[in-house]
Amino acid sequence: MSATVREYVGSRPVVGLAVAVAAVSTSAPLVELSAAPSSVKAFYRVLFMTCLVAPVALRRSPGDFRRITSRDLRLAVVAGVALAAHFALWFASIDLTTIAASATLVQTQPLFVAVGAWLFLRDRVTRRTVAGIVVAVFGAALIGLDAGESTTATDPLLGNVLAVVAAAMAASYVLAGRSLRQRIRLFPYVTVVYGACTVVLFLTVLVEGHALLDYPPREYALFLAMAVGPGIFGHTVINWLLDRVESAVVSVSLLGEPLGAALLALALFGEVPGVLTVVGGVVALVGIGVTVWTRERDEDGQG
Repeated sequence: MSATVREYVGSRPVVGLAVAVAAVSTSAPLVELSAAPSSVKAFYRVLFMTCLVAPVALRRSPGDFRRITSRDLRLAVVAGVALAAHFALWFASIDLTTIAASATLVQTQPLFVAVGAWLFLRDRVTRRTVAGIVVAVFGAALIGLDAGESTTATDPLLGNVLAVVAAAMAASYVLAGRSLRQRIRLFPYVTVVYGACTVVLFLTVLVEGHALLDYPPREYALFLAMAVGPGIFGHTVINWLLDRVESAVVSVSLLGEPLGAALLALALFGEVPGVLTVVGGVVALVGIGVTVWTRERDEDGQG
Protein backbone atom coordinates (compact mmCIF):
# COMPACT_ATOMS: atom_id res chain seq x y z
CA MET A 1 0.00 0.00 0.00
CA SER A 2 1.18 3.53 -0.72
CA ALA A 3 1.74 5.99 2.11
CA THR A 4 -1.42 7.89 1.13
CA VAL A 5 -3.55 4.76 1.16
CA ARG A 6 -2.05 3.59 4.48
CA GLU A 7 -2.75 6.98 6.05
CA TYR A 8 -6.33 7.03 4.77
CA VAL A 9 -7.13 3.46 5.86
CA GLY A 10 -5.26 3.89 9.15
CA SER A 11 -7.43 6.89 10.04
CA ARG A 12 -10.59 5.07 8.95
CA PRO A 13 -10.10 1.41 9.97
CA VAL A 14 -13.70 0.54 9.12
CA VAL A 15 -12.82 1.22 5.48
CA GLY A 16 -9.88 -1.17 5.72
CA LEU A 17 -12.06 -3.83 7.33
CA ALA A 18 -14.70 -3.46 4.62
CA VAL A 19 -12.07 -3.77 1.88
CA ALA A 20 -10.48 -6.81 3.55
CA VAL A 21 -13.78 -8.66 4.07
CA ALA A 22 -14.84 -7.91 0.49
CA ALA A 23 -11.47 -9.14 -0.77
CA VAL A 24 -11.47 -12.44 1.14
CA SER A 25 -15.06 -13.04 0.03
CA THR A 26 -13.81 -13.35 -3.55
CA SER A 27 -11.53 -16.29 -2.72
CA ALA A 28 -13.97 -19.18 -3.17
CA PRO A 29 -15.65 -17.74 -6.29
CA LEU A 30 -12.25 -17.16 -7.92
CA VAL A 31 -11.28 -20.75 -7.17
CA GLU A 32 -14.56 -21.95 -8.67
CA LEU A 33 -13.99 -19.88 -11.83
CA SER A 34 -10.66 -21.60 -12.49
CA ALA A 35 -10.68 -24.90 -14.38
CA ALA A 36 -7.16 -25.89 -13.25
CA PRO A 37 -6.59 -28.75 -10.79
CA SER A 38 -7.02 -27.75 -7.15
CA SER A 39 -3.36 -28.22 -6.21
CA VAL A 40 -2.25 -26.13 -9.20
CA LYS A 41 -4.56 -23.28 -8.17
CA ALA A 42 -3.22 -23.44 -4.63
CA PHE A 43 0.40 -23.54 -5.83
CA TYR A 44 0.11 -20.48 -8.05
CA ARG A 45 -1.85 -18.49 -5.50
CA VAL A 46 0.87 -18.96 -2.87
CA LEU A 47 3.70 -18.57 -5.40
CA PHE A 48 2.36 -15.20 -6.53
CA MET A 49 1.76 -14.16 -2.90
CA THR A 50 5.38 -15.03 -2.10
CA CYS A 51 6.61 -13.01 -5.08
CA LEU A 52 4.55 -10.03 -3.91
CA VAL A 53 5.60 -10.01 -0.23
CA ALA A 54 9.25 -11.11 -0.54
CA PRO A 55 10.54 -7.85 -2.14
CA VAL A 56 8.80 -5.81 0.58
CA ALA A 57 10.37 -7.97 3.30
CA LEU A 58 13.84 -7.77 1.74
CA ARG A 59 13.61 -4.01 1.35
CA ARG A 60 12.14 -3.19 4.77
CA SER A 61 13.58 -5.87 7.06
CA PRO A 62 16.62 -7.55 5.44
CA GLY A 63 18.30 -8.13 8.82
CA ASP A 64 15.33 -10.07 10.17
CA PHE A 65 16.10 -13.04 7.92
CA ARG A 66 19.63 -13.37 9.34
CA ARG A 67 18.25 -13.38 12.88
CA ILE A 68 15.89 -16.31 12.29
CA THR A 69 17.19 -19.26 14.34
CA SER A 70 17.24 -22.82 13.06
CA ARG A 71 14.48 -23.71 15.54
CA ASP A 72 12.28 -20.87 14.30
CA LEU A 73 13.00 -21.87 10.72
CA ARG A 74 11.81 -25.41 11.42
CA LEU A 75 8.66 -24.07 13.07
CA ALA A 76 8.05 -21.79 10.08
CA VAL A 77 8.36 -24.80 7.77
CA VAL A 78 5.77 -26.65 9.89
CA ALA A 79 3.45 -23.64 9.57
CA GLY A 80 4.06 -23.61 5.80
CA VAL A 81 3.21 -27.30 5.48
CA ALA A 82 -0.02 -26.77 7.44
CA LEU A 83 -0.91 -23.78 5.26
CA ALA A 84 -0.24 -25.82 2.10
CA ALA A 85 -2.56 -28.56 3.35
CA HIS A 86 -5.20 -25.92 4.15
CA PHE A 87 -5.15 -24.43 0.66
CA ALA A 88 -5.02 -27.79 -1.17
CA LEU A 89 -7.89 -29.26 0.85
CA TRP A 90 -10.08 -26.16 0.76
CA PHE A 91 -9.65 -25.62 -2.98
CA ALA A 92 -10.63 -29.28 -3.52
CA SER A 93 -13.63 -28.73 -1.24
CA ILE A 94 -14.87 -25.81 -3.33
CA ASP A 95 -14.89 -28.05 -6.42
CA LEU A 96 -17.03 -30.66 -4.65
CA THR A 97 -19.59 -28.80 -2.52
CA THR A 98 -21.41 -25.47 -2.61
CA ILE A 99 -19.44 -22.29 -2.10
CA ALA A 100 -21.75 -21.28 0.75
CA ALA A 101 -21.11 -24.56 2.59
CA SER A 102 -17.37 -24.62 1.95
CA ALA A 103 -16.82 -20.95 2.86
CA THR A 104 -18.79 -21.36 6.09
CA LEU A 105 -17.23 -24.65 7.20
CA VAL A 106 -13.68 -23.41 6.61
CA GLN A 107 -14.49 -20.57 9.00
CA THR A 108 -14.61 -23.11 11.84
CA GLN A 109 -10.85 -22.56 12.13
CA PRO A 110 -11.19 -20.54 15.39
CA LEU A 111 -12.85 -23.52 17.04
CA PHE A 112 -9.83 -25.69 16.31
CA VAL A 113 -7.53 -22.89 17.47
CA ALA A 114 -9.42 -22.66 20.77
CA VAL A 115 -9.26 -26.42 21.36
CA GLY A 116 -5.63 -26.67 20.23
CA ALA A 117 -4.56 -23.75 22.42
CA TRP A 118 -6.29 -25.40 25.39
CA LEU A 119 -4.70 -28.81 24.73
CA PHE A 120 -1.17 -27.78 23.80
CA LEU A 121 -0.66 -24.22 25.07
CA ARG A 122 -2.69 -24.44 28.29
CA ASP A 123 -4.87 -21.48 27.32
CA ARG A 124 -7.89 -20.89 29.53
CA VAL A 125 -11.27 -21.89 28.07
CA THR A 126 -14.36 -20.21 29.53
CA ARG A 127 -17.89 -21.56 29.60
CA ARG A 128 -18.90 -19.00 27.01
CA THR A 129 -16.18 -20.26 24.67
CA VAL A 130 -17.37 -23.85 25.12
CA ALA A 131 -20.96 -22.75 24.45
CA GLY A 132 -19.85 -21.01 21.27
CA ILE A 133 -18.03 -24.13 20.10
CA VAL A 134 -21.08 -26.33 20.76
CA VAL A 135 -23.39 -23.98 18.86
CA ALA A 136 -20.95 -23.73 15.94
CA VAL A 137 -20.53 -27.51 15.72
CA PHE A 138 -24.32 -27.92 15.67
CA GLY A 139 -24.57 -25.43 12.81
CA ALA A 140 -21.77 -27.16 10.93
CA ALA A 141 -23.58 -30.49 11.36
CA LEU A 142 -26.69 -28.99 9.75
CA ILE A 143 -24.61 -27.85 6.79
CA GLY A 144 -23.14 -31.33 6.50
CA LEU A 145 -26.64 -32.77 6.06
CA ASP A 146 -27.47 -30.49 3.13
CA ALA A 147 -26.09 -30.80 -0.40
CA GLY A 148 -27.77 -27.62 -1.55
CA GLU A 149 -29.15 -27.16 -5.06
CA SER A 150 -25.96 -26.28 -6.89
CA THR A 151 -24.97 -28.28 -9.95
CA THR A 152 -21.33 -27.83 -8.88
CA ALA A 153 -21.91 -29.90 -5.73
CA THR A 154 -20.65 -33.14 -7.26
CA ASP A 155 -19.78 -34.74 -3.90
CA PRO A 156 -21.09 -32.47 -1.13
CA LEU A 157 -20.35 -34.83 1.75
CA LEU A 158 -16.68 -35.20 0.83
CA GLY A 159 -16.46 -31.48 0.03
CA ASN A 160 -17.87 -30.55 3.43
CA VAL A 161 -15.47 -32.90 5.21
CA LEU A 162 -12.50 -31.46 3.28
CA ALA A 163 -13.55 -27.93 4.27
CA VAL A 164 -13.57 -28.88 7.96
CA VAL A 165 -10.16 -30.59 7.67
CA ALA A 166 -8.89 -27.50 5.83
CA ALA A 167 -10.07 -25.41 8.80
CA ALA A 168 -8.13 -27.69 11.15
CA MET A 169 -5.01 -27.25 9.00
CA ALA A 170 -5.46 -23.47 9.08
CA ALA A 171 -5.69 -23.66 12.86
CA SER A 172 -2.45 -25.66 12.93
CA TYR A 173 -0.83 -22.93 10.84
CA VAL A 174 -2.04 -20.28 13.29
CA LEU A 175 -0.88 -22.21 16.37
CA ALA A 176 2.51 -23.06 14.84
CA GLY A 177 3.13 -19.45 13.91
CA ARG A 178 1.77 -17.76 17.02
CA SER A 179 5.09 -17.68 18.87
CA LEU A 180 7.02 -16.86 15.69
CA ARG A 181 5.01 -13.69 15.11
CA GLN A 182 6.19 -12.44 18.50
CA ARG A 183 9.81 -12.61 17.30
CA ILE A 184 9.62 -12.00 13.56
CA ARG A 185 8.01 -9.07 11.75
CA LEU A 186 5.01 -9.67 9.51
CA PHE A 187 6.58 -9.54 6.05
CA PRO A 188 9.70 -11.63 6.83
CA TYR A 189 7.45 -14.13 8.61
CA VAL A 190 4.97 -14.55 5.76
CA THR A 191 7.81 -14.68 3.22
CA VAL A 192 9.39 -17.68 4.96
CA VAL A 193 6.06 -19.42 5.57
CA TYR A 194 4.73 -18.75 2.07
CA GLY A 195 8.04 -19.94 0.65
CA ALA A 196 7.79 -23.25 2.52
CA CYS A 197 4.13 -23.52 1.53
CA THR A 198 5.03 -22.96 -2.14
CA VAL A 199 7.63 -25.74 -2.09
CA VAL A 200 5.16 -28.20 -0.53
CA LEU A 201 2.46 -27.37 -3.07
CA PHE A 202 4.97 -27.59 -5.93
CA LEU A 203 5.87 -31.13 -4.81
CA THR A 204 2.16 -31.94 -4.47
CA VAL A 205 1.51 -30.89 -8.06
CA LEU A 206 4.41 -33.04 -9.26
CA VAL A 207 3.28 -36.09 -7.25
CA GLU A 208 -0.28 -35.74 -8.57
CA GLY A 209 1.09 -35.57 -12.13
CA HIS A 210 -0.46 -32.23 -13.10
CA ALA A 211 1.06 -29.87 -15.63
CA LEU A 212 2.61 -26.70 -14.21
CA LEU A 213 2.55 -24.73 -17.45
CA ASP A 214 0.52 -24.43 -20.68
CA TYR A 215 -2.60 -23.03 -19.02
CA PRO A 216 -4.53 -20.34 -20.92
CA PRO A 217 -3.91 -16.68 -19.98
CA ARG A 218 -7.31 -16.56 -18.25
CA GLU A 219 -6.11 -19.14 -15.71
CA TYR A 220 -2.95 -17.21 -14.86
CA ALA A 221 -5.06 -14.06 -14.46
CA LEU A 222 -7.27 -15.95 -11.99
CA PHE A 223 -4.21 -17.26 -10.10
CA LEU A 224 -2.90 -13.70 -9.80
CA ALA A 225 -6.33 -12.43 -8.74
CA MET A 226 -6.42 -15.04 -5.95
CA ALA A 227 -3.07 -13.76 -4.69
CA VAL A 228 -3.78 -10.03 -4.99
CA GLY A 229 -7.43 -9.99 -3.91
CA PRO A 230 -7.95 -12.33 -0.93
CA GLY A 231 -4.20 -12.62 -0.36
CA ILE A 232 -2.83 -9.07 -0.33
CA PHE A 233 -5.93 -6.88 -0.02
CA GLY A 234 -7.55 -9.45 2.25
CA HIS A 235 -5.30 -11.18 4.75
CA THR A 236 -2.33 -8.79 4.52
CA VAL A 237 -4.56 -5.76 5.18
CA ILE A 238 -6.15 -7.66 8.06
CA ASN A 239 -2.75 -8.32 9.65
CA TRP A 240 -1.81 -4.67 9.18
CA LEU A 241 -5.08 -3.51 10.80
CA LEU A 242 -4.54 -5.64 13.92
CA ASP A 243 -2.34 -2.87 15.35
CA ARG A 244 -5.16 -0.37 14.86
CA VAL A 245 -8.38 -2.26 15.57
CA GLU A 246 -9.29 -4.56 18.44
CA SER A 247 -8.48 -8.12 17.36
CA ALA A 248 -11.92 -9.42 18.39
CA VAL A 249 -13.60 -6.88 16.10
CA VAL A 250 -11.38 -7.88 13.19
CA SER A 251 -11.97 -11.60 13.70
CA VAL A 252 -15.74 -11.27 14.01
CA SER A 253 -15.83 -9.00 10.95
CA LEU A 254 -14.26 -11.80 8.92
CA LEU A 255 -17.37 -13.88 9.51
CA GLY A 256 -18.87 -11.76 6.73
CA GLU A 257 -16.76 -13.77 4.24
CA PRO A 258 -19.24 -16.68 3.84
CA LEU A 259 -22.09 -14.24 3.20
CA GLY A 260 -20.08 -12.34 0.60
CA ALA A 261 -18.92 -15.57 -1.04
CA ALA A 262 -22.48 -16.96 -1.13
CA LEU A 263 -23.82 -13.77 -2.75
CA LEU A 264 -21.06 -13.84 -5.37
CA ALA A 265 -21.77 -17.54 -6.02
CA LEU A 266 -25.44 -16.71 -6.53
CA ALA A 267 -24.62 -13.86 -8.94
CA LEU A 268 -21.88 -15.66 -10.90
CA PHE A 269 -23.04 -19.29 -10.92
CA GLY A 270 -26.70 -19.15 -9.94
CA GLU A 271 -25.74 -21.30 -6.95
CA VAL A 272 -28.62 -21.43 -4.49
CA PRO A 273 -27.74 -22.95 -1.09
CA GLY A 274 -30.25 -25.29 0.51
CA VAL A 275 -32.33 -24.40 3.55
CA LEU A 276 -30.17 -26.44 5.93
CA THR A 277 -27.03 -24.75 4.61
CA VAL A 278 -28.53 -21.31 5.22
CA VAL A 279 -29.86 -22.16 8.69
CA GLY A 280 -26.77 -24.11 9.65
CA GLY A 281 -24.52 -21.35 8.33
CA VAL A 282 -26.24 -18.73 10.47
CA VAL A 283 -26.06 -20.96 13.56
CA ALA A 284 -22.42 -21.85 12.91
CA LEU A 285 -21.38 -18.24 12.38
CA VAL A 286 -23.12 -17.18 15.60
CA GLY A 287 -21.24 -19.88 17.50
CA ILE A 288 -17.94 -18.97 15.86
CA GLY A 289 -18.57 -15.31 16.59
CA VAL A 290 -19.20 -16.00 20.28
CA THR A 291 -16.04 -18.16 20.46
CA VAL A 292 -13.83 -15.61 18.72
CA TRP A 293 -15.18 -12.59 20.57
CA THR A 294 -14.87 -14.27 23.98
CA ARG A 295 -11.34 -15.63 23.44
CA GLU A 296 -9.86 -12.51 21.88
CA ARG A 297 -11.51 -10.10 24.31
CA ASP A 298 -10.07 -12.21 27.15
CA GLU A 299 -6.61 -12.16 25.51
CA ASP A 300 -6.80 -8.40 24.91
CA GLY A 301 -7.79 -7.92 28.54
CA GLN A 302 -4.82 -9.96 29.72
CA GLY A 303 -2.37 -8.22 27.41
